[in-house]
Amino acid sequence: MKIKKIPMRSCVVTGEKLPKRELLRIVRTQDGKIVCDPTGKLNGHGAYIKKDEQVLEQAKKTKILERRLECQIDEDVYEEVRNEIKKM
Repeated sequence: MKIKKIPMRSCVVTGEKLPKRELLRIVRTQDGKIVCDPTGKLNGHGAYIKKDEQVLEQAKKTKILERRLECQIDEDVYEEVRNEIKKM
């Protein structure tokens, strides 16, 4: 039986290479909105972060998501991401 390949992605905050399922994708859609993408399939420019609240706080403090997605990120987007992390 053939072994299925596990897609790996890098966390923009920690730089760790992790399986895609262990990361959360944040997307800037074509109309400029920032949304959380738990499925990993939305169209747009995306960045992956580790599903950890400490990593999210570090991303917020260093503004790395704003630099990677090239736009301003509101507090409510960070709150949406925090809620998504808590669900998982």
